Amino acid sequence: MIAVAAVAYGWWIIGAARRGARWPWWRTLAFVAALVLFGILQFGIVGVYDQQLRWAFVLRSALLFFAVPTFAALGAPVSLLRTGGPDRLAHAADAAMRSRPVRLLGNAIVAPLVALVLFGLLLTPFSATLRESSVWAVVITVTVPMLGFGLLAPLSEPGVLRSSTFVTAEFLLAFVELMIDAVPGIVLRITNHVLDGSVVQAVGQPWFPSPLRDQHLAGDLLWFIAEVADIPVLISLFIRWQRTDRREAHAVDALTDEQIDELTREHLQRRG
Repeated sequence: MIAVAAVAYGWWIIGAARRGARWPWWRTLAFVAALVLFGILQFGIVGVYDQQLRWAFVLRSALLFFAVPTFAALGAPVSLLRTGGPDRLAHAADAAMRSRPVRLLGNAIVAPLVALVLFGLLLTPFSATLRESSVWAVVITVTVPMLGFGLLAPLSEPGVLRSSTFVTAEFLLAFVELMIDAVPGIVLRITNHVLDGSVVQAVGQPWFPSPLRDQHLAGDLLWFIAEVADIPVLISLFIRWQRTDRREAHAVDALTDEQIDELTREHLQRRG
């Protein structure tokens, strides 16, 4: 996955240069950071011990969902594909970005709710099955970063615009959900019994914690990451608001005096 993503991104940069377009270096750096972080999570300590330790599993899953997609979205691979990629893939990407599922995921109201549902599974006995299964480990490795990117990419791509009223509503609800996202981590931290029912202590290293202490560490990490991870969503909303405001200002500036007078009369008639 890392090699395919790196080769594709690099090839599209070359394609953009051939077409005379300059690709920002910081976007390339952000995408490289996403690939490096993914590799660390896959082959580092959390990837080695995620099936044995709750805190490693939670840390890996949370960063796969929040951090890796954030850096990948900053790398703007969809925009790069439009600029330097094959036309067929570019058209397919445009169609995907305009599709109803992507527009639904691109709603900042939906993103925190998806995170709440996803990490709410950690409060159930099913979380032990997810953590200890090799099959589920592969599923999480592939689907969780893709889901996170699907939530963030529409917010960061310039082709997806909303009305200023809708963006304002998103802002208000996003601030409320900023607190809700921390609920799974708080519950893991303050609960004094093992929620997933797996009470056998992991063995292999002298520093392995007890099951309850392991759960509390997982709750601390999830609580912190969930609070910090909403910041990119709020930043993306601010960027979207700027784009929307600029678009609406240009639309108003393009109107003639007669058109403005007509719109004013229609507005006054509707109000009374």
